[in-house]
Amino acid sequence: QVQVVESGGGQVQSGGSLILTCEAAVATLIFSTYDMAWYRQAPGKQRELVATITTRRATTYEDSVKGRFTISRDNAKKTVFLLMNSLKPEDTGVYYCNRPSGSLKWGQGTQVSVSS
Repeated sequence: QVQVVESGGGQVQSGGSLILTCEAAVATLIFSTYDMAWYRQAPGKQRELVATITTRRATTYEDSVKGRFTISRDNAKKTVFLLMNSLKPEDTGVYYCNRPSGSLKWGQGTQVSVSS
């Protein structure tokens, strides 16, 4: 099963920015055929879909992050990025990447903590 590794999380103040990175352990050609997504899980809540990017780089966003988060990909590096601006305390959680179907092996995620 394909494994992913997320990184880039940290502690920031409200209004700050972070860039998350997700690298997939799969051949470049195969990665380029995957739609990809970022998810997050806030403390005590279920994992939720935050953003998606298709193979053609079409993107979708959960309403609360529209205009603040940007998902992008670099197929040559088998990597998906999530640029997060204007962070809010409610963005706090563990962020994961996977396909929209969730078919890849879930990674450890990367913790994002936003203080007010």
